[in-house]
Amino acid sequence: MHIKQLFDLSGKTAIVTGGGRGLGKQIAEGYAESGANVVVCSRKQEACQEVSDELAKIGVESLALKCDITSEEDVQRVVKETVEKFGTIDILVNNSGATWGAPVEEMPLAAWQKVINVNMTGTFLMAQAVGKVMLEQGYGKIINIASVAGLKGSDPEYMNTIGYNSSKGAVITFTKDLAVKWGPKGIYVNAIAPGFFPTKMSKVLIEKGEEAFLKGTPLRKFGSENDLKGAAVFLAAPASDYITGDVMIVDGGSHAM
Repeated sequence: MHIKQLFDLSGKTAIVTGGGRGLGKQIAEGYAESGANVVVCSRKQEACQEVSDELAKIGVESLALKCDITSEEDVQRVVKETVEKFGTIDILVNNSGATWGAPVEEMPLAAWQKVINVNMTGTFLMAQAVGKVMLEQGYGKIINIASVAGLKGSDPEYMNTIGYNSSKGAVITFTKDLAVKWGPKGIYVNAIAPGFFPTKMSKVLIEKGEEAFLKGTPLRKFGSENDLKGAAVFLAAPASDYITGDVMIVDGGSHAM
């Protein structure tokens, strides 16, 4: 297979949760630029529609669907509408996420539960529902967006987010376990662990600890609006057809410090 074909997503259909902004938007753009039809979903329909309209200009088909990934009903509806429109679901990116900053001893139970519900339970619900379609097809690629925060402890002076960190660690284990269970059935399951990318979710953290974060990053820069595209396309494309259960770290080298 020619190298260009190894990264070609023409004719494929991808669902990207949290695709209305930030990392999800970047990933959705990368898939569209590689030829995939993209379903953009999140709780904010208007933001998804704006991204979907931009993707259509690239020359692919796109749907914008409202979805609360913690709602089984919403998740089932998104899967149903995607299959009705495109016939298949080849790629799922579980990107929607939530965080909450507070010292461990002061973390409200409701805040903890919200973060776990979105980051972990939502990932499970989407993977389960889309996975049923992929299992029938005998093929599919699931990419879970974890975080370098799920790989280690974080300095509370800059990142006092134990619920977020714990949930991303759980996403990594979920990725590996699901890869083992569904690998024999043709389903690939991998994760991406981004470092610091300037997004709405990370804005406060970066403002507070910018100097420290950059000092702890060998490349001395934050992730850009293009730095996840390659990793996301690679894990969705034939180029990664001998990779599953893995975690691709995209963090400017901070995990090596």
